[in-house]
Amino acid sequence: MTHFDMIKEILYLQQKLNDATNGEGWERGYNKFGRIINWRRCIYMECAELIDSFNWKHWKDINSKEPDWDNVKIEIVDIWHFIASLGLEYYKNHHLGSIDDLALFIAESKYFPLFCQEPYSIENKNHLAQMEIINYAEQLMIDALNRDGKSFYKLLDDAIILSLHCGVNIEILYKFYVAKNVLNQFRQDHGYKEGTYQKVINGVEDNTLMLNIIDTKGAMTPDELYKELENAYKKR
Repeated sequence: MTHFDMIKEILYLQQKLNDATNGEGWERGYNKFGRIINWRRCIYMECAELIDSFNWKHWKDINSKEPDWDNVKIEIVDIWHFIASLGLEYYKNHHLGSIDDLALFIAESKYFPLFCQEPYSIENKNHLAQMEIINYAEQLMIDALNRDGKSFYKLLDDAIILSLHCGVNIEILYKFYVAKNVLNQFRQDHGYKEGTYQKVINGVEDNTLMLNIIDTKGAMTPDELYKELENAYKKR
């Protein structure tokens, strides 16, 4: 699978998930229940959660452990869910072309070649390097608040730069995106929207459970991962 195929598959999976959870026509800014959709706020909030994976509080936990790098990756993937959604919405509403056209634009963006290379090492990043990552996250937050439609292109650049500094390139993103996409669909199928879904399964938060399954089982198809999640959920 080429890197272009990976970004295209991410966009198609996101379109499918949004259609299923929000109803077709969600690009107009409302879901099937009449709730307002604000992808920019979603990006902003996920950046805040990413920042909280770091020991940024100067008055607390001075000698605390390393950042939660596993959660950092999860938050990067969540950010990309909303970057992809915003891009799909923007292309649809401005009649800029198909999902393939959006994928081509992303693949031809100036930072995408870097995204296809090895990510930056996150091992032994000192406190100052960690705070620099937070700065990149904050820049993405600032640009997410910019209501100018063209800011989507700046958000795209910001997301790639932030991802690389968090140790995520397109191949890592694709691996974890597919897994998180399966988890999101699993949540919806098991009562997430209705409030009946139990996010903690046998004492383990479902994001962590998903990572554990991937680490233990290795490469899996989406259907195989879904079945593993279902088996665990039944045994809770």
